[in-house]
Amino acid sequence: MNMKLSTRERAVNVSFEAFLIVIAALFFIPVYYLIVTTFKTPDEATLNPLALPSHFNVDNYILAWKTMKFPRVFLNTLIVTGVSVSGIILVSSMAAYGLARRTHALNTFIFYLFLAGMMVPFQMGLVSLYKLINSLGLMDNLLAVIVVNIGNGCVIAIFLFHSFISTSVPLELEEAAFMDGCSVQGTFWRIAFPLLKPVIATVAIVTTLNVWNDFMNPLLFLQSREHNVILLEVFRNIGQFSVDWTSLFPMLLLGVAPLLVFYLFMQKYMIKGVAAGALKG
Repeated sequence: MNMKLSTRERAVNVSFEAFLIVIAALFFIPVYYLIVTTFKTPDEATLNPLALPSHFNVDNYILAWKTMKFPRVFLNTLIVTGVSVSGIILVSSMAAYGLARRTHALNTFIFYLFLAGMMVPFQMGLVSLYKLINSLGLMDNLLAVIVVNIGNGCVIAIFLFHSFISTSVPLELEEAAFMDGCSVQGTFWRIAFPLLKPVIATVAIVTTLNVWNDFMNPLLFLQSREHNVILLEVFRNIGQFSVDWTSLFPMLLLGVAPLLVFYLFMQKYMIKGVAAGALKG
């Protein structure tokens, strides 16, 4: 009886794994099409969309690099992403620490107010936000995109930091620091903040993905091509009536490649953060 049950379980597992392989292959088809098309000529991409190219040609990447002025737009994107993510982490961690360690009713109300911000679509305030940025004289300035990204990204970041601090940062360590004469600021930077590394990695990954792939804010606040970010430059190189996919896809891959490298480097820290939250929470 046990042998039959074991055989049935193995059959179910094999069938389930085969099903997952088929689903993974279906999801990989668009990725395969994207990568293969970057090495084709326009005629090959039209006549044989899923076939391998007759010969692998890197001229499309060279043309995309020059057309996009990739070093310039990459630097702009890197500045916007780096400053925005750093600002979100610093502001959100300090705000979440104060909200998590103070049980006053006003603090609780402010925290729930932040949570309510997660339910309001960001696009509802675009008109007012545009007028505000314009009145501050920040139009066509990378600082405008950075400020908006920080304000928009702090909502989810405060929620993540608040949850982690409440469940995974021992209050006894902070009490001991207070007894030794450490100030609130010193306790946060010396005791609490170093313990936030797992959730900092999680917030960094989530916000980097959002900021790097953000298209709307740069489109609204950046007008000159000298301040373009990668996605905005890709958009401005699309034809009005037709699209040359063999030129567009290399631009997309050049824009995604740095983000992919960042994610592969940071994913182990994100897994550690999830595991730490599961064990301590």
